[in-house]
Amino acid sequence: MTCLCKTSTPTLNPKPTPQTHNPQPPNHMNNIFRIRREERWLATGLLCFLLALNALVLAHYACIFIPLHNNYWNLFIGNFHISGFDPITLSVVSDWSAGYNVYRHPLLAFFMYPLYLLNRLLMLLTGSNCAIFLVAALQVFCAFYAALLLYRILREVVGIGRSGATILTVLYHSFAYIMLSAMVPDHFIMSSFILLLVLYMTGSQIVRRRPLTLWQTIGLFVLTAGTSLNNGLKVFLSALFTRGRRFFSLRFLLLAVFLPSLLMWGFCRWEYRVLVHPAWYAKKVAREKKAAERKKAAEFQQAQRDSLLRAQGKTPEPPKPKKAKRKRHIQGTPLANGEFSRWTDISTPRGEALVENVFGEGLQLHKSHLLEDLLRTRPMVVAYSSPINYIVEAIIVVLFLFGIFCGRRSLFLWTVLSYFLLDMTLHVGFGFGLGEAYIMSAHWMYAIPVAIAYLLKALHPRFLRPLHVLLILLSLFLLGWNVPLIVQYLV
Repeated sequence: MTCLCKTSTPTLNPKPTPQTHNPQPPNHMNNIFRIRREERWLATGLLCFLLALNALVLAHYACIFIPLHNNYWNLFIGNFHISGFDPITLSVVSDWSAGYNVYRHPLLAFFMYPLYLLNRLLMLLTGSNCAIFLVAALQVFCAFYAALLLYRILREVVGIGRSGATILTVLYHSFAYIMLSAMVPDHFIMSSFILLLVLYMTGSQIVRRRPLTLWQTIGLFVLTAGTSLNNGLKVFLSALFTRGRRFFSLRFLLLAVFLPSLLMWGFCRWEYRVLVHPAWYAKKVAREKKAAERKKAAEFQQAQRDSLLRAQGKTPEPPKPKKAKRKRHIQGTPLANGEFSRWTDISTPRGEALVENVFGEGLQLHKSHLLEDLLRTRPMVVAYSSPINYIVEAIIVVLFLFGIFCGRRSLFLWTVLSYFLLDMTLHVGFGFGLGEAYIMSAHWMYAIPVAIAYLLKALHPRFLRPLHVLLILLSLFLLGWNVPLIVQYLV
């Protein structure tokens, strides 16, 4: 294999490099939602695939979730079970509240408010709760345009050919938790769409050798951090890579970094105090009141039984002490027990978690404990029963590493890898959600096809077709492995 390692985007090496197969990005983002001629076949196939995936979930849960209900939170949380995904969006769209963790998703409930209003109108017109259909439409939209943005990144920013970009886009959507993110009513596919939009804008600016502007950075930060707070840091990374030293100018740091961050955190605190804490406290008081009433009723019943036994000349037996409920150990030792630190893990072996959780389950489902929830019945680590799964995982990881090597001079690839390394620091370094890190795959797995694209670009033409064939075979294997297991679980 001859590794040319040439890139079409600005590189860390000041010497200019030639560009090949690199259609220039559009001069503006106004036509971002228009399907271009060369994307039509890919777009048609993706749309059919995404509609089929969402139809599986709709068919499985529609009869439970369509009837009107007086407690949507308990309805959705109690009945929806696909891996560790939470159906909070369905509850918010059905009966609006700041139902998400406001410190992790500060604006997400407000982003869902238009869907809630539309759903209320449909409830009045149809007498049914249409939240599951509205959220499915949103998921299809986000997954569809996330795929097209990835394709455009591969074509216009990385600069590979049409066939290679198509194959890598299909490979990406054959990953298990990319498919699942596109079909479950959680926020991950929305985050994926927003992050790929940020990367597309970043790559377009890098190709033109222009920085992200102050207002672009602020707008993208609000959109990204409002959906998932830690992802807001990725916008700052994009600004750093496009602006270079200008990122550290006092004006930019104050107006684009510190001020939006402080306002977002202040909004989180306000949202918690005004919208979350009063409702939580009212529920807490109600639960304590019910518990006290049940205890009083139980004591009264016990007193009546004791009186009856004494009247019969019998000695009442003392009440048996209640056994304490055993909590299932679901993760390793946390750093602390704070709001965020309690989700960390400093004791689980990282190598095993990387193989089985981060790359393993994220790419291909485990047949054992299929799509079970870590908070319920799934163990921390599940192993594959066949060595083929480990071989496939190893091939994908090796291609990923070769791609990083071949694109090591690309400024854009390092931007993408900075996103990836941020997530790995959180999940693998601090162990944040390490036991179910696979459900966060949509936040970073786009790095795999982007890196492999640099390998495709660096290869000598005579080696390009064999690698295309290998990638097609990997896509077919992953689709043939993951789709039947998903169907088996839902049908």
